[in-house]
Amino acid sequence: MMPNLIDKIGDWNPQLLREFKGRLKFFNVAIAVATSLLLQVVVFLYQLREFPNDRYSLNEKYCRLTQVYQQQEQQAFQNADFNDLISKNICPQNQIDWQLWWRDHWEYIFLTFSVIFIFTLIVAGTFLLINDLGKEETRGTLNFIRLSPQSETTILTGKLLGVPSLIYLIILPAIPLHLWAGRSANIAFSYILSYYAILAASCIFFYSAALLFGLLSRWFSGFQPWLGSGAVFIFLCTTMGLASSYNTLNNSNAWFRLFNPWDTTNYLFPNLFHLSNGSPLKYWQFFYLPLGTSVVSVIGFHLLNFGVCSYGILQALKRCFRNPQALIISKKQSYLLVALCQLMMWGFTLQIANNNFKLDEQVRDNFVLLGLYNLVLILSLIAVLSPHRQYVQDWARYRHQGVSSHKSVWQDLIWDEKSPALVAIAINLTIVTIPWLVWISLTSVFDANDRQTWLSNDIDRLKVLLGIGLSISLMMIYATIVQLILLLKTPKRSFWAIGTLSAVIFLPAMILQFIDIPPSKYPTVWLFSTFPWAAIEYSGTTTIFMAILAELSVLAFLNFQLTRRVRLAGESATKALLAGR
Repeated sequence: MMPNLIDKIGDWNPQLLREFKGRLKFFNVAIAVATSLLLQVVVFLYQLREFPNDRYSLNEKYCRLTQVYQQQEQQAFQNADFNDLISKNICPQNQIDWQLWWRDHWEYIFLTFSVIFIFTLIVAGTFLLINDLGKEETRGTLNFIRLSPQSETTILTGKLLGVPSLIYLIILPAIPLHLWAGRSANIAFSYILSYYAILAASCIFFYSAALLFGLLSRWFSGFQPWLGSGAVFIFLCTTMGLASSYNTLNNSNAWFRLFNPWDTTNYLFPNLFHLSNGSPLKYWQFFYLPLGTSVVSVIGFHLLNFGVCSYGILQALKRCFRNPQALIISKKQSYLLVALCQLMMWGFTLQIANNNFKLDEQVRDNFVLLGLYNLVLILSLIAVLSPHRQYVQDWARYRHQGVSSHKSVWQDLIWDEKSPALVAIAINLTIVTIPWLVWISLTSVFDANDRQTWLSNDIDRLKVLLGIGLSISLMMIYATIVQLILLLKTPKRSFWAIGTLSAVIFLPAMILQFIDIPPSKYPTVWLFSTFPWAAIEYSGTTTIFMAILAELSVLAFLNFQLTRRVRLAGESATKALLAGR
């Protein structure tokens, strides 16, 4: 039977069979199972440390005489033995609520294992996956795997299931005790299954991210697994503290809480963090839809988020696995990514707070977060989508020779990965801008029936529109600068691009702050920095408009230089030689 099972695994996924053969040795399996059994014994005995003995105090939780003792109603008990025990502050054994004690005892065991499962599976699993990729890279076997006729999905699935197999062997023997403890604590079986579903989805997400990190961070060498698993451990510890917080629930930060399993665990088992008012997720909303009122909607939304994000990471893995030099995402995928980010960030921004529907105030309170997250998103896409010199040279020569004359240049600029990324960045900026335009238009509608609002008149709305235009022109300038640097022939172009972009973004604002030039007194200067919104309030409409024209002029000049360099890069070597270049 066992050989048949092994053959079936090998037929279904040869990579998984390879991982099993390398790890599931008798000694390793014995150690894993023994560790699991020892852990179960330790947790069970640790919870028995508070077992009520013959010196159990009357003030303890499970003594039925606690209230009587506190009210000094000892006369209700005529038994001399009882009176003697009460006088010594000792609860009689037959007055201890054993049923409640054992229920809580099993609940403590269940919750303890719930926490252990999360940390063990996610942290240890990410460490093993990143470490395995590092070893494969060092031994040179990763290139042989890349040359395998198996599909990327098969290989990656084998890695995800096979590398952490010893971790699974530690967890699986503890599941029967975990289920028994949950049922003994009167926890609904559907809640326990929901916890397992969230845990499995979390593992798939973090494991996929670990594989992607392992493929993209080869320069960290042997420090990779410690860095990756350490970051995951810090994330779990931080979000564990936020699981009982209401502060990050009514803004776009709530999306990041979807990536940790603590919120749903706390929602399913409120005694995990001993919250008197229950889980904060009860008040959770998405575009004013009360998701937190139903377990189905909470679990379903978390699973949907994990599923979509895991699918996106797996697509990036498939692109980078065969060719480590390939772009992480394509231009088409970047459009979908930006649209998803806007949907999630605005969905958690628009929530009803204190039954007071004011669209303008909600966006105003989350203005900084939305701007910051979109800034990081666009800058990340500039770094990811901008192709290097060789790719642009191949594309330009391909266009120059007229091999793809059936396709327009604009189609290539929108979809082709080797073409410059300026048009793709502009499209992504347009996607980011659309929710802001909708918000401005809706604010103007609601302003007619509202009192004084943030955008109280047309001048304020015009300033916001001009501020958006100013931000778009700045982002396009940054994207052009990065693309120009990546077209240079100098080595380490990525390093120079990152350094130059960082200097352009942070140095102006730092210098202005250092020489004490606040935006309230000198708004015109701040309009040309990376943070023009600090000066929008203090600037006139004409001044903002002139700043946009100045930035558009700079953008036009940079794009002229970029077009010239792309055309020169696409020339054949013979033509360049005859032209004296």
